[in-house]
Amino acid sequence: MSESTLHGLRVVSLGSGIASAAAGLHLCEAGAEVILVEPPGNPARRQEALFAVLNRGKRSVTLDIDVPDGQQQLEQLLAAADVFIHEFTSKQAATLTLGDAQLAERFPGLIVSAITGWPKKHPLAEAMPRETLVLARLGLLDEQPGHREGPVFVRMPFANWLASWLCVVGVMARLIARDRDGQGGSAHTSLAQAALVPMTMHWSRAEKPTPAFAKGLDKHIPIPLHQCADGRWIHVHYSPDKSPWMADAMAELGEAEVARLNAQWPPSHVAPNFGANRAIIATRSAQEWVEHFWQHDVSAQIAAPFGDIYFDEQARLNGYVVEVEDATLGKTLQPGPAWKITPPARIGRSAPQPGADNGIGFETSPKQRLITDMARQGDPLPPLHGLKVLDLGAYLAGPFACMMLADLGAEVIKVEAPAGDAMRRLERIFSGTQRGKLGVALKLGDELSQPAVEALVRWADVVHHNMRLPAARKLQVDYDCLKLINPQLLYCHVSAYGPTGPRADWPGFDQLMQASCGWEVEQGGAGQPPMWLRFGVGDFFAGLSSLYVLLLGLYQRARTGEGQMVNASLLGATLLTMSEAVAREDGSVTPIAHLDATQTGLCDTHRLYCCSDGWVAVAALAPEEAQRFHALAGADPEVHFAAQTQTEALLSLSAHDVPAEAVLEAQLDPFLDNPDHAAAGLHTRYQHAEYGELQQIGAFWDFGDLPLSLDRPPPALGQHSREVLGGLGIGDIELDRLAAAGVVRL
Repeated sequence: MSESTLHGLRVVSLGSGIASAAAGLHLCEAGAEVILVEPPGNPARRQEALFAVLNRGKRSVTLDIDVPDGQQQLEQLLAAADVFIHEFTSKQAATLTLGDAQLAERFPGLIVSAITGWPKKHPLAEAMPRETLVLARLGLLDEQPGHREGPVFVRMPFANWLASWLCVVGVMARLIARDRDGQGGSAHTSLAQAALVPMTMHWSRAEKPTPAFAKGLDKHIPIPLHQCADGRWIHVHYSPDKSPWMADAMAELGEAEVARLNAQWPPSHVAPNFGANRAIIATRSAQEWVEHFWQHDVSAQIAAPFGDIYFDEQARLNGYVVEVEDATLGKTLQPGPAWKITPPARIGRSAPQPGADNGIGFETSPKQRLITDMARQGDPLPPLHGLKVLDLGAYLAGPFACMMLADLGAEVIKVEAPAGDAMRRLERIFSGTQRGKLGVALKLGDELSQPAVEALVRWADVVHHNMRLPAARKLQVDYDCLKLINPQLLYCHVSAYGPTGPRADWPGFDQLMQASCGWEVEQGGAGQPPMWLRFGVGDFFAGLSSLYVLLLGLYQRARTGEGQMVNASLLGATLLTMSEAVAREDGSVTPIAHLDATQTGLCDTHRLYCCSDGWVAVAALAPEEAQRFHALAGADPEVHFAAQTQTEALLSLSAHDVPAEAVLEAQLDPFLDNPDHAAAGLHTRYQHAEYGELQQIGAFWDFGDLPLSLDRPPPALGQHSREVLGGLGIGDIELDRLAAAGVVRL
């Protein structure tokens, strides 16, 4: 079998958070040798299941980097490495002589990715990287709907998981740039930038908004999670009205009763008969309904308990669940790689014992040694400058990945139907995944459009999309068709359930993956109905994992000259976030911390507290922090904080050195008005063809000496059709003929 994509690459990982550990896992599974540098008595090992998953396949070296001997050993490891991942702020890194400039001087070929709480140009750059505190300060806890009014604790550590993908995408982009420039450099990201990834859907502002853009999506729109006759809940995406059972039941109810039931709920953009659907679904069991909906092409999933997905056939067939013999936990089922490439991902053995590789000599990486003799020519360019991408996707996961490619400097052409992408009706969400692209409106699958399609495919290095493969084959844009036009093409597909198995071609959406992977049950809180995590995390996990595997494919192609098809999926990317628990040989699932019934937190030291005039978030995660918190708040912390203002509470928490933040609310406009956020690159602005000045979420990476490309707004429908197709040799007369036939919109 061929060597793994990153075979020969060495990574040093120094950090205990989910983000840095998961980033190391992603690179390890692509073939890199990952050395985990951990302190003696590493506290991360207390979370046995999470540690087992995130560190399988790695090597372990225990070092105390606060003493000279440990610093010297770390220096030797870095001299032998290609990539260094850490969690130090700029000041902390400089104190340890691990600052960007310091490392660049000693190791010019080294790629360094720091995952911090906030970007280094932000006033909070030195703040503690605790996800709950970052979400509180950004105002995102107020963006999540709950069973009560006010901010809600978010159970899934989604910012950490998104940061892990941002990290490895940045690392891969830097590796590709290193091949071009002959030197390493930084590829930093932060929990704040990761947390803002899903806010691309919601937080934007236009000088001349249309009514649809101005409306956005209110967090109180009812989500179609319905309780069934057996007490279980089912999540249905889009209207189930045409399925036979639903249609018959609605006809039996009659128009007046359907209208009465619907009137009990706010309007839903995904289910026009929400109230009637809810009443009818309550008459049968969850299993009956989900099987019926599946038979009639209605997207639906049961809101399952955390861990049930480990025993799902589709997950197992696609390798999203793997068997690992762990030295501590025994035979386990764990989340597997969320992506597919040739050569395939490598499933690592048990997480290492502490210091298992102490004393082993690591020779200098041959790649690192080769790079140091090269030098960049000319002005610095974005990491992926020169890459040509054809975006055939719709909805979120596919277009978002291609927007990230544009941010990284690629030239991206978005192709959508002359009537427009289905998401254009949700204008703010659509715009949030489209910046940086040239827009072409072209009817795929039409005989008249075939010459234009072939010209686009010959132009492209990469084709990326997330349509179902039967649709791709019908439109003649599947890999088998396109590789005949461009044999070196890298073709990246994002599916819902994975490329093989009985659900390979099924429709699927983020909400359904949250349901099947147990996150809706967990977000609901103890004893409460399940609750969707509004941030659409599955789409963004899938989009970023597809971007990672695409960059792996490009890295591989640069060495072999061969194109291929690579894959990612909503199910695989969401299932990976379940790494807090594994399934044991006896079928049991290891325990996790559960959200309380009031959706305020996991325990008294990690939760939200309501003060007399607002909320505070406490994240006293270390034992000594928890001890100080209890000394301050006493036996009844809720009563303690209720008697204080938010300002008073924060002052007392700070005085006792307890990590805490104000929970900011209603932050869309304050966030976009904040000059500190602007200076740190967290939001950006440009001129849009229809909206005038458009302000959106900004940069997700800091590459130091390499720029990003954040200056092109989302395209209006067909805005660049003539420019792009004309540039590929299709003349004005032919374009006008195609436009008259409805094949092109100019």
